[in-house]
Amino acid sequence: MYSGEKSLLRFTTTGSVDDGKSTLIGRLLYETKSIYEDQYAAIEKTSRRKGFQEVELAYLLDGLAAEREQGITIDVAYRYFETQKRKFIITDTPGHVQYTRNMVTGASKADCAVILVDARNGILTQSKRHGFIISLLQIPHLIVAINKMDLVDYSEDVFNRIVEEYEDYSQKLDIHDIVYIPVSALKGDNVSVKSERMLWYDGTTLLHYLENIHVTSDRNLVDFRFPVQYVIRPHLDFRGFAGKIASGTITPGEEVVILPSGKSTTIKSITTYDGELQEAFSPQSVVVSLKDEIDVSRGDMIVRKKNLPQIGNSLEATICWMDEKPLNMTTPYIMKHTTNYVKAHITKIVYKIDVDTLHRKPADTFLLNEIGRIEIKTSAPVFFDPYKLNRATGSFILIDPLTNNTVASGMIRDVTRHIEDYAQKQDENVAQRGKSPHTIWRGMNIDLAEREERNGHKAAVLWFTGLSGSGKSTIAGALEKRLFDLNCRTAMLDGDNMRHGLCSDLSFSPEDRKENIRRAGEVAKVFFEHGNVVLCTFISPFKRDREFVRSLFPEGRFIEIHIDCDIEECRRRDPNGLYKKAASGVIKNFTGLSSPYESPDNPELIVNTKNSSLQESVDKLEAYLKAHFIIAR
Repeated sequence: MYSGEKSLLRFTTTGSVDDGKSTLIGRLLYETKSIYEDQYAAIEKTSRRKGFQEVELAYLLDGLAAEREQGITIDVAYRYFETQKRKFIITDTPGHVQYTRNMVTGASKADCAVILVDARNGILTQSKRHGFIISLLQIPHLIVAINKMDLVDYSEDVFNRIVEEYEDYSQKLDIHDIVYIPVSALKGDNVSVKSERMLWYDGTTLLHYLENIHVTSDRNLVDFRFPVQYVIRPHLDFRGFAGKIASGTITPGEEVVILPSGKSTTIKSITTYDGELQEAFSPQSVVVSLKDEIDVSRGDMIVRKKNLPQIGNSLEATICWMDEKPLNMTTPYIMKHTTNYVKAHITKIVYKIDVDTLHRKPADTFLLNEIGRIEIKTSAPVFFDPYKLNRATGSFILIDPLTNNTVASGMIRDVTRHIEDYAQKQDENVAQRGKSPHTIWRGMNIDLAEREERNGHKAAVLWFTGLSGSGKSTIAGALEKRLFDLNCRTAMLDGDNMRHGLCSDLSFSPEDRKENIRRAGEVAKVFFEHGNVVLCTFISPFKRDREFVRSLFPEGRFIEIHIDCDIEECRRRDPNGLYKKAASGVIKNFTGLSSPYESPDNPELIVNTKNSSLQESVDKLEAYLKAHFIIAR
């Protein structure tokens, strides 16, 4: 923020029908002198015509004829005002359950929420519903404004009873900053001026609190995310990329990565209408130019090199259904995520949430305004952060391609789901695999996510399988050196080396081969949990054994690499003379000759060493790891 510039606070008001939301905002606009005289005269005239004793300030907000006739808010209304300390954008959202979708839309970008509670009625179902939605949207600050205190004789007991009831309910919510203010929006008590009729209340006024909320710390200024909106090419000597910084900060000279290409470069300049900047930050709109000529287009994302977002096309999300037509699991939707559009299918409804009780219920579809958790698959990878960490890159909308209607808004859940599930299931997994008597499983001292953040890359297990002599150890060794030069933490488990110590008691019978691979998998798991890229070179001839090892790791972190080379070429190479020994009968149960090798059905990678050089093979593996963001480009 530039020196001397006022900070901006976006806040939303909500509550049950007729709790006084529009009146409260009208009061704020009136008392901060943010309306014109002719506007006030018009609503004063309307109020008199309808027989009201007080000027109905709600008419400043209720722009629809239906709203004025019914005395309720239907549409989302936005208003702007400012004081000497701060600028404000207010979103007045509907209170009626019928318009839940309007509330979700209106409140999605708020820094603070104000829930109004009618002092006469206390906490209603809608009050709880809106608290849940505010928690769901991760709005960090909540003001519970207990309104219409003038109609309960400004009773302290009424105020305390409502506070106690909402405090009990709020324990279930993920909101950590809640304040309670008794007000009368109609009379002006505790809106901008302390009420002389509630001397028992020693807190601040609503406006004073809004002016002093510290919101900078709520914003993600760590993870630089720049979704590209337009490519700017005013002349041949300049090519820039325009967009709004979704989160984080950036300066010229910093190394960045372009997604999805994975190519790296540095920031050459950051330009605005007023000239070049030495630093830019969220939520500024800027034009970024790059040092190198790289193909970048709308929907791509520019991020800091050592601070990558998550990548995936199979996501878990919480959605609010916003269409009159129910969710159809067979319908392909369009997901708009930042500036990117991709096809998406909802593959599973995990549960629907009863927002009145917060209970989870099974469901086959979603109807208008219903909220729940889904699994969704996109046709192309999406680059995102969990909504809880980054609202800008963790949110999306779904669009019906036939009607062009927005059918749902969504919040991506913790994208390390597989890692978390993996960690949570360790007790169960250990029990299934057996354990020594009188021992207790102890979890990792440092979380895998923390290790990965420190390392600057993800942990993974690269499982090289293939015939003896196919080139597993040679390729894995060359790849490890490449990764080491890229500052990656690695560990290498070679099949021969394992049989010199840990597995020296095992023969080559099918039963002992199974035990050999089981031990190798367990050792690889330990290195994996310490954040390493683990390279494992084992013939591992049996599919069931390789599948067992795969089951030890979260989805996407076990990479099966089939080093494909025909038996005749392997016999010709015979680097350790093993084929000769097997042919003479010295070695029994030799894979490929007297013991079968079951080739992988669907390995992540196939490397043919008969037709590819060592350099080409390593290049292929490195490209895969970068494309799947195991390592940074």
